[in-house]
Amino acid sequence: MKVVFIEDVPSVAGVGEIKEVADGYGRNYLIPRKLAVLADARAMQIVEAQKRKKAQQEAETEKEMQELAKRLEGLELAIKAKAGAKEKLYGSITNADIAEELSKSTGLEVDRRKIELEKPIQEIGSYKIAIRLTRDIVPSIKLNVVEEEEKEGKEKKESKAGKKEKKKETKAEKVAEEVEAEGQQETEEGV
Repeated sequence: MKVVFIEDVPSVAGVGEIKEVADGYGRNYLIPRKLAVLADARAMQIVEAQKRKKAQQEAETEKEMQELAKRLEGLELAIKAKAGAKEKLYGSITNADIAEELSKSTGLEVDRRKIELEKPIQEIGSYKIAIRLTRDIVPSIKLNVVEEEEKEGKEKKESKAGKKEKKKETKAEKVAEEVEAEGQQETEEGV
């Protein structure tokens, strides 16, 4: 029995392939599950139209990916992360973090699964990261992981210093008010 496959069937055939299969396999398994249809002239025309449409979509996608690859190739990103002793990061930088930083800094949306990392980055340094857009198109970017400055500690110190100054000012203001009040009382008593 000759059938045209509508769906991929592992280790048998792919979409659009025309194959000769056993009668029972075709009648009892492939056709009822809508994995294939009988190979007639109409089915062949539909398959050919689908193949042309798929080829056109793949060509458009290929062109878009090549443009994206040109924009990504040689791009440098910097990610700030908290680090401890010996330049070890607290936590790690994953492909999701890299994809997020790419979209923030350049506006280019890249799926995190296309970013190839052997393992998450756990140290400060410079890394070359490959992004597999398609089988053949693999641009690479340079990622610099830098230590995040501790803003919170500085802000806390500055705010504490500001509070101490305010306390001093308020103490000085209180003393000045007391002196002024005593001076007014003395002038009222003297009158």
